[in-house]
Amino acid sequence: MSAALRFDVNLSILFTELPLLERFDAAAQAGFTEVELWWPFDGPTPADADLDALERALGNAGVSLVGLNFDAGNMPGGDRGLVSRPADSDRFRANIDVAVGFAARVGCRVLNALYGNRVDGVSRQEQAELGLANLALAAQAAHREGAVVLVEAVNTVENPLYQLDSAKAAVDVVDAVNAATGLGNTKFLCDLYHLATMGEDLPAVIDAYADRIGHVQIADSPGRGQPGTGDLDFDDLFGRLAAVGYDGRVGLEYKPVGPSADSFAWLPRDRRDGKGNA
Repeated sequence: MSAALRFDVNLSILFTELPLLERFDAAAQAGFTEVELWWPFDGPTPADADLDALERALGNAGVSLVGLNFDAGNMPGGDRGLVSRPADSDRFRANIDVAVGFAARVGCRVLNALYGNRVDGVSRQEQAELGLANLALAAQAAHREGAVVLVEAVNTVENPLYQLDSAKAAVDVVDAVNAATGLGNTKFLCDLYHLATMGEDLPAVIDAYADRIGHVQIADSPGRGQPGTGDLDFDDLFGRLAAVGYDGRVGLEYKPVGPSADSFAWLPRDRRDGKGNA
């Protein structure tokens, strides 16, 4: 395993045996110093008290937030982002300054904007134009705080209405946003599980889009469990990421097979501190 890579744990999918605010300490007990989250609130503009409680939980556990999703709607209900959906556009725009502002407060510099599902009766072109406009707004807000915005490809085996189901589709949107804003702070979220589920050649994706990758997420495939529960060769994939100079984080975004705390045996404890040490 490459010594250069830094790992963080996604607390929206791991340690779900615990209430959210208790997961930060559980991650610290497992040796992690960096975590990431999907948008953890029910709406785009949570109460200040809820934001304060989340900040305190991070501080009390001594962990850093290194990745945060914008509000993506009702994820359990099937939503997969608001960016390109006309009926949800105002909700996304209301969330931009809140999400970017909270991220800035806690030192997080990476924000993921899920693109959204297809909408019946709305043309693909209309959704694409709205997606570009909303991502440009997010990128401009993030730029003011020195942050980047991510665009992710999501598999359509499990998410049949999601619009960006390949690395190329996501990177095309990344390039369009960067061309529109001139800022260069929109990046590709390279989720190896989603891409593998779509049958993509993962080494070829890493090589082709190395200069656009802003974050990596992993789960084994099939099954979305921890490395070692599926067929992916993570030693090779991690080596390839290091070889192309990737210096961001690798987010553990898997559904643990067994208790969360027991799912990290594949990652030596001295590799969990976010420093990329051997």
